[in-house]
Amino acid sequence: MIDAQLVQRARGRLRAFNEAGILAAADVHVALRLGVLGGDDSEDVLLAAALAVRAVRSGSVCLDLRRLREVTVDEESDVDVDALPWPELGEVLSALRASPLVTGGDRGPLKPLRLVDTDEGELLYLDRYYLQEKMIRNVLDSRELTAPHVDTEQVTTLLNQLFVDDSGNPAVAPDRQRVAAALAATQWTAVIAGGPGTGKTHTVARILALFVHQMGPSIRIGLAAPTGKAAARLQESVTEQSAELGLPDGITAMTVHRLLGWQRGSKSRFRHNASNRLPYDVIVVDETSMVSLTMMCRLLEAVRADTRLILVGDPDQLTSVDAGAVLADLVARPVRGTANPVLAELITTDLHALDDPNEAALSERERTRLAGGVVRLSRGRRFGGAIAELAIAVRDGHADRVMDLLHGDHRELSFHAPSDLDSLRTDIVATAQQVTAAAQAGRAAEALAGLESHRLLCAHRQGPFGVQDWARRAMEWVAEASGSPLDPAHWYAGQPLLLTANDHEARIYNGDTGVVIDTGDGALMAAFQRGHEPLLVHPTVLSSVQTVYAMTIHRSQGSQYDTVSVMLPAEASSLLTRELLYTAITRARRHVRIIGTEESVRAGVGRQVLRASGLRRTILS
Repeated sequence: MIDAQLVQRARGRLRAFNEAGILAAADVHVALRLGVLGGDDSEDVLLAAALAVRAVRSGSVCLDLRRLREVTVDEESDVDVDALPWPELGEVLSALRASPLVTGGDRGPLKPLRLVDTDEGELLYLDRYYLQEKMIRNVLDSRELTAPHVDTEQVTTLLNQLFVDDSGNPAVAPDRQRVAAALAATQWTAVIAGGPGTGKTHTVARILALFVHQMGPSIRIGLAAPTGKAAARLQESVTEQSAELGLPDGITAMTVHRLLGWQRGSKSRFRHNASNRLPYDVIVVDETSMVSLTMMCRLLEAVRADTRLILVGDPDQLTSVDAGAVLADLVARPVRGTANPVLAELITTDLHALDDPNEAALSERERTRLAGGVVRLSRGRRFGGAIAELAIAVRDGHADRVMDLLHGDHRELSFHAPSDLDSLRTDIVATAQQVTAAAQAGRAAEALAGLESHRLLCAHRQGPFGVQDWARRAMEWVAEASGSPLDPAHWYAGQPLLLTANDHEARIYNGDTGVVIDTGDGALMAAFQRGHEPLLVHPTVLSSVQTVYAMTIHRSQGSQYDTVSVMLPAEASSLLTRELLYTAITRARRHVRIIGTEESVRAGVGRQVLRASGLRRTILS
């Protein structure tokens, strides 16, 4: 460890954990500062405080004290975590319960740490995150106390009109999309969970149509997503269905930040808050899995009590880079409400229907979850067969089943050793040739479609398994095949692009992928997919852009490709998780290529991201 990472003032356990690399310098500095301000120098308290800071930095909302020793280290580390001077849980709890940092003391009422007892053990929060989680819990509980008035005859008619089979007749029960719409109609808050291809945006568009018919054309609709890219995709999907469903013109989607009215330099940060509520009758948030605890808190405090709030996303995907896994927490949250008789009346046939070839019957647990406003879509429309089986096996943590599928004779799946790169090279080169030919001919739509034929995904940004190294190698393969060197410092037709910042005026967003095309006479433009017509932007407008021959799995969320090649890191990598594998696999429409060792696959399936939070627990004190 370099000197800059060591805190010279640290003593005892803090120093030992800092030297081992478990605690970063920032973790230690915060703990020491809290100790000085609160007048507590207990080693147990300071270590717990530092680990609570580390937990937030690692994505948790709080520190689960029953899992105190479950920490990960870098794959290069040779630290024996079990050999560190861990205190006994009872000693830590006793010290925290007596600490002025938890109870307040003679130095003032400040209580920067919150110790919370739950049905599954004790949690230690930094005060800010405790208050945010409490806000979310209180708002959701309050919204469950009442239900909107529903004209059951009208809603039944609308459901039968909106959810139909290929012949135009009401869809055969069970239809989970119809259940989701009925849930949104009868609850102030609805959570619609589902994996890729389950028809989430299809369902959302029909829910909006239902509300438009109920409330009239003057209805105020707010569509939002955590990123500009996701917001653009949501708007495109809704717009494509607007004419068919009779939705009003001009429905726009935006980032959650823009929805709330982010104000640079403002003390309140957002124009809309608890004192100035959002003006919408219906708010839909897509890709909610990427919404952090802080942003969900800000959103909920700004939503009117009589606004329908619909949260949509896949709880099994990678979560926000900031603290919290709110969607997964809401899906698993204890059900406190009671069954809504109006909902039961609307979906009686769906509740009691048996499995059909396309849709699983609602289990008893799922029927119970409806009282909490949660429904999970299950019908896979993007992919099926072996890809779907693999995704489910990864999601459920069944490593043996995963390996059986990868070693089986499935044309949708392939498993390659790290040295077996021939098929990867073939796909990278073929994709580049297809894209380049279309780009040089000025066929923007064809070039953009070509980009979606194959994508190489990596867990890391750097290192032997990272994007940086593999993008360079892919570019070399493409250059060798074309006989022409590629220079990403200069624009060229066929150059694949990845935006890394939003430009709302230009309608381009962080995470967008595009391609440089020749519009004639050597004039180059950057093309991005926008509905049915490509959006053309002059390259000089692109202030934050990368040439992308490989992409991180995190970056790929919300995108889909015909074939996905997944470059797995070594099994010791802390980034290699179940959620990462699931996200990568579910980007594919037709084929998934896993490149790595069996040890890496098993390590990824077995390593689940368990972000500590109190939302999915019963609070005792």
